[in-house]
Amino acid sequence: MSDGGSTTRGTAGAVEPSAAPGVSAPHGVRGLVVAHGSMADGLIDAVRRIAGGVADALVPISNEGRSPQQLKASIQELAREGPVVVFADLLSGSCGMAAFAGCREADQGAVVCGVNLPVLLDFVFHRDLPMEELVPRLVEKGRDGIRALPRVG
Repeated sequence: MSDGGSTTRGTAGAVEPSAAPGVSAPHGVRGLVVAHGSMADGLIDAVRRIAGGVADALVPISNEGRSPQQLKASIQELAREGPVVVFADLLSGSCGMAAFAGCREADQGAVVCGVNLPVLLDFVFHRDLPMEELVPRLVEKGRDGIRALPRVG
């Protein structure tokens, strides 16, 4: 994200895009899922099983065997190819910090921390929305996907 653009941090750890109001995300926006171990692969596999081929819009990135600098470089490389939403597993972990730094330096995209299956499913079906609508929607859907059920018995 550029220093001249406006960025805000939402209450769920989302870093919103610096695009000017009214700038739409093209249909080709991709999701980068950055997580510890094999979590990204597992989440994307679940999206593919539920939603089918639209899951091809998601790219897994694991921190396994990568330094924070290597992780950031991987994110930057993919973010430079076009608009992205980077989904990180933890806001304060190596994945979240690399996601924020990688997007900021590539000046392409937004970061949503605390990734879960509901947010990824919503992304693959709504990735044609303008980024300024898409990112808050994703944060809301991610929060809504977390519920405590009443005890039985």
